[in-house]
Amino acid sequence: MIYFDNAATTMHKPEPVIHAVVQAMNSLGNAGRGAHEASLDASRNIYGVRERIVDFFYGEDPSRIAFTLNSTESLNMAIKGILEPGDHVVTTVLEHNSVLRPLYEMEEKGVEVTILSCDEYGMVYPEDFAAAVRPNTKAFICTHGSNLTGNVIDIRQIGKTARDRGIRFVVDASQTAGVFDIDVQKMNIDILCFTGHKGLLGPQGTGGMYVRKGVNVRPLKSGGSGVKTFEKKHPAQMPTALEAGTLNGHGLAGLGAAVDYLNQKGITSIRKKEQALMEKFYLGVRDIPGVKVYGDFRTMNRCAIVTLNIRDYDSGEVGDALYVDYGIAVRTGAHCAPLMHQSLGTAEQGAVRFSFSHFNTEEEIQRGIDAVRELAE
Repeated sequence: MIYFDNAATTMHKPEPVIHAVVQAMNSLGNAGRGAHEASLDASRNIYGVRERIVDFFYGEDPSRIAFTLNSTESLNMAIKGILEPGDHVVTTVLEHNSVLRPLYEMEEKGVEVTILSCDEYGMVYPEDFAAAVRPNTKAFICTHGSNLTGNVIDIRQIGKTARDRGIRFVVDASQTAGVFDIDVQKMNIDILCFTGHKGLLGPQGTGGMYVRKGVNVRPLKSGGSGVKTFEKKHPAQMPTALEAGTLNGHGLAGLGAAVDYLNQKGITSIRKKEQALMEKFYLGVRDIPGVKVYGDFRTMNRCAIVTLNIRDYDSGEVGDALYVDYGIAVRTGAHCAPLMHQSLGTAEQGAVRFSFSHFNTEEEIQRGIDAVRELAE
């Protein structure tokens, strides 16, 4: 199988990640739930991962990293934890349902939501956020990179606008964490939501959020914490406030190993390799008669995603043909980004997404180009 579905999850993991998970499953107890060695090892391991993650995103304090299952949980925590009835929030049509659905829920409770449209290239710009600000604007919430088009948004400038106006800035880094440099301090990010199983190359069921000092997030869950057992309310200090229940210590061991791998390999090197593969594929398919490519390719400094359709063929049928006839795995359908599909005019047809990893090869890219050409004939 040729795996071109890395925007959904990176199936090929570095060997140290696999080893770390197996080793953890053979040795770790429950962090914070005992004074024996297995529990203490789990606590030490998880704290070490916290340190690596906060350094990776240039944060100030490991305690500001709260671990979750994925970006979806992180975004739910952020959105439901900072917004209140009467607040106004600005977001975009680029967003995944992990942002949209929690916002729709909050809208029903009295939160005002402005959704910015995109241009013909699928881009949203910092000035669009500035123009949408109201006296009661509480937050800007946006993706860093579109999971449908691969377009990367200028979050540095959006963050500056937010900080200058006293507005909270929440970033969904699902498609960019582990591939693009993200400096939460220089980019004025108040809450960064990330998942472990995509560009960070970690196991599924891992993720988290960085919460800047001075920003309080109401917990989404309460329960066991390992501390202050006799208090009726869940502990308020970070990160315990946002980590009710047993953490995925085994998965987090793998995530820590993944961050070590990324630091050793260098995310700049990884990004350049992925973008080179993407550019080769894009140049190979863009002029094939009957093929329509979506997104902004005026720059190749973007997520390694090429989304297309072939004539009026249903995207699901194209995906089936790619897998059955060519052994190529892609993502088809609606990609959990309904407003972006409406903007692109692909709500009915869906779209075929090719997303690349630095583990892919140029030979695989060429086979993908040849397959698209044959299916378009």
